[in-house]
Amino acid sequence: MSRRVASPAEPAVDQEVAAEHGLSADEYERLCDLLGRTPTWTELGITSALWSEHCSYKSSKVHLARFPTSGPYVLQGPGENAGVVDIGHGWVAAFKMESHNHPSFIEPYQGAATGVGGILRDVFAMGARPIACLDSLRFGRLEAPRMRHLVDGVVRGIGDYGNCVGVPTVGGETGFHPSYDRNILVNVFALGLARRERLAHARAAGAGNPLLYVGSPTGRDGIHGATMASEAFAADSEAKRPTVQVGDPFTEKLLLEACLEALRTGAVVALQDMGAAGLTSTAFEMAARGGTGVYLNLSRVPLREPGLTPYEIMLSESQERMLLVVERQRQKDVEGIFRRWGLEVTDVGKVTDDGRAEVRFARRKVADMPVQPLTQGAPVLRRPVRVPKDLEERQRPPEVPQPDDPTAALAALLDTPEMGSKAWIWRQYDHTVRTNTVAGPGGDAAVLLLKGTPAGLALTSDVNPVYCWLDPHRGGAQAVAEAVRNLACVGAEPMALSDCLNFGSPEDPQIAWQFRECVEGMAAACRALEVPVISGNVSFYNQTDDGGPGGPRAIHPTPTVAMVGLIPDLASLPSSSFTRAGDRIVLLGTDAGEFGGSAYLRLLYEVEQGRPPAVDLGREARLAELLRFLAFEGLISTAHDLSEGGLAVALAEACFGRGLGAEVSLELAPLNLFSETQGRALVAAPAAAVEQVLEEAEAYGVPALEVGAVGGERLRIRASGGAVDAAVEDLRRRWETALPRWMEETG
Repeated sequence: MSRRVASPAEPAVDQEVAAEHGLSADEYERLCDLLGRTPTWTELGITSALWSEHCSYKSSKVHLARFPTSGPYVLQGPGENAGVVDIGHGWVAAFKMESHNHPSFIEPYQGAATGVGGILRDVFAMGARPIACLDSLRFGRLEAPRMRHLVDGVVRGIGDYGNCVGVPTVGGETGFHPSYDRNILVNVFALGLARRERLAHARAAGAGNPLLYVGSPTGRDGIHGATMASEAFAADSEAKRPTVQVGDPFTEKLLLEACLEALRTGAVVALQDMGAAGLTSTAFEMAARGGTGVYLNLSRVPLREPGLTPYEIMLSESQERMLLVVERQRQKDVEGIFRRWGLEVTDVGKVTDDGRAEVRFARRKVADMPVQPLTQGAPVLRRPVRVPKDLEERQRPPEVPQPDDPTAALAALLDTPEMGSKAWIWRQYDHTVRTNTVAGPGGDAAVLLLKGTPAGLALTSDVNPVYCWLDPHRGGAQAVAEAVRNLACVGAEPMALSDCLNFGSPEDPQIAWQFRECVEGMAAACRALEVPVISGNVSFYNQTDDGGPGGPRAIHPTPTVAMVGLIPDLASLPSSSFTRAGDRIVLLGTDAGEFGGSAYLRLLYEVEQGRPPAVDLGREARLAELLRFLAFEGLISTAHDLSEGGLAVALAEACFGRGLGAEVSLELAPLNLFSETQGRALVAAPAAAVEQVLEEAEAYGVPALEVGAVGGERLRIRASGGAVDAAVEDLRRRWETALPRWMEETG
């Protein structure tokens, strides 16, 4: 392992070179003014990373300010490694969602694996032990080039990394749509627990306190990862494979345990993961939060290979690395902990009080820059916005064909990768390790036991990108509302959310409009449903410009919402599937026959058109309150929300868990069995409790109708003028085999 190498003369810097690093002419001029001179090569690299879209949020800050960020549970909002909520009993939960989209398209296994590793480090950097992950994945058509390879690689990468570290993946979502043919999305969420008094932060303090580099040595993998994530894909993007990091989950596990042990000593002042932009972002951001400066000696940084330049050392995104600020007098104690765990630990600098970052290498000063202007003072852009020219056509009311055979229509929906079971994916993950998992993948929300208490945590991830494409404001609000509804189905009160906002290029005014509208819709829903946003990520430039006709192709706007809720008592947890023959089925909410962007039209008729379902936030709040009450009082055994595919799909899914059938009868046109009107849910209750369920629904102002009973081996839905009648086992077989069969057929 090499520690010191001779550095060749650094290239000269000018405006043209700065443009190649992603800096505009104005930004380059601003940098020169800040420094009072032309930047060095290393300073240019540092600035290009810190002012990249991925690190600075320069195109999104003005819109993100609309989010509510405080609430009764919130201890730490945006601005740290992860957000934190107080869950009672002396415990806090730290959580965050991040993207690893570009790397996963280029190298799916390592891209997804290192996405998991990075989000885990964000959580344990807060002093919290990670106990669960969610994954939200978006793929293109399985017949698209490389798509089967991408699906297989991403799923294996997530599974292998999480399984090796010993953190369960307990839920998430997976979608398939042509807009992701050339830009898949890999969004990963992690949650950890800590005692409230042991909560850690990433704020450098104490002039003279040493900076300790711990973990894996630095290599060339990941250099310019942050800037790569701040530009669109082009025809030669696969040539960027070397920018994808390589993960080592075994080192991650050692790093996790060593960091938590070091934190328990009280000698650690601050710590942060070396994620996007590596040592650059970590050192600068910790100093900025603490209002300090830093001194770095890159000659001391452990290197995996000889010949790395200061520029490369500062920008490398090699995995499994942390930077710590420790109390000077207790430095050796902390170093001893990491060495006991078999990890490299090196003193690479110190905290200063001058507000500057001085970087030296081989006795030369390679950077000397002010911290605050490059971090908190990074450029903020107000991108022009424009309503898409074809929006009126997108939203034109579609013709909705009546189903000739409702049973066949339901079977066909369940037989698609989009609507079929995702068990082929989550069975590759260990979702029970650590023995906290009460309800794992496949339900409305995952549920975790808070050991030593009667309480639990519920986690869900939701978004409908087609809704967001047809009406971004409505789609953004729907993502938040559906997450609240899913938590309510397990009796959980939402505490806060993290998000991952995936869009095309913000330089396109139509994409900038999409982003603004989605954020405004989400913010309105967050305020109405009292759910603050405490962490998250923005991923722009999810589009491909391959020089083909029509120009760049962007993904559908995908503002993924990961929400965490608190269940005060797990004693009466409802299931998302029917559990007892004889239970009566009650439909909560009323249908309005809404098909814009529906699975029925998209998957059966290839029509993606119309306004998505309206979102009545008052109705959603009342429904969620009712569901939480019914669950807490133990009045219901089943609760399952209605979303994609409408009532017919929700009933079928409720039958699949234990193979129990249902007899349902209602005054509804057969077509409306597939309507996706929001603010609805199915519940099942013992016959003796149905009257009380209906009374409580009336008291909460939620329309409710008893529609049938659980039992038998068939799903029978009698509607006005048509019916669904199928053996549950036949439907389940189609649903369970859809994804693996499509994977085999397109291989």
